[in-house]
Amino acid sequence: MLVAAGRGERLGADQPKAFVRLGELPMLAEPMRRLDASEWIDAIVVAAPPDWEEPAILLAEEIGADKVRQVVTGGETRAESVRRAVGEIPEDALVILVHDAARPLVTEEVLERVLAPIGEGWDGIVPGLRIADTVKRVRDDAVVETISRDELVAVQTPQAFPAASLREALAADGDTSDCAGLVEARGGRVKVVRGDPRLLKVTDRADLELVSSWL
Repeated sequence: MLVAAGRGERLGADQPKAFVRLGELPMLAEPMRRLDASEWIDAIVVAAPPDWEEPAILLAEEIGADKVRQVVTGGETRAESVRRAVGEIPEDALVILVHDAARPLVTEEVLERVLAPIGEGWDGIVPGLRIADTVKRVRDDAVVETISRDELVAVQTPQAFPAASLREALAADGDTSDCAGLVEARGGRVKVVRGDPRLLKVTDRADLELVSSWL
């Protein structure tokens, strides 16, 4: 699944984030192309911004992404977009992978790292990077606490789940910044594997320029 329904207001663009240009094509094209080419991926469902469903379909046709089976209208929240996309995934699917289009440079290596442990009894597998900076909890501009970074990880996508685990978590109607949080809220066990510094989430123009330089 490719979640591409974000507004991208911090990019200051006239179109949704996934349709901002990255190179010669909309940003959505890059992760769509990479997932389509992966041996680990059988089919793709895209959650597109409202009124951008047809452009997403046309983009898939333009780049020859034959694994794109369905484009759904994204919701008001990320979790709702995922729920709508999961609703289009066949009931007999065993594994669901969720990736944010705002992280365009997904690699085959990361896909393998999150999907390979799926049969080991985990309820989810996510890529993550150790945090190098000192982290402080702040309230009203005042430092409340300095947090030990020894056990802190910045989590990325793609995130992989046994299909039943993700469906059950989504049924609880909660909302967190990632799907793993929904699984964790129901007591699920989530494994962290090594992420990729180039899986940067594009949130502003500086991010977009940096990712463009890596293409």
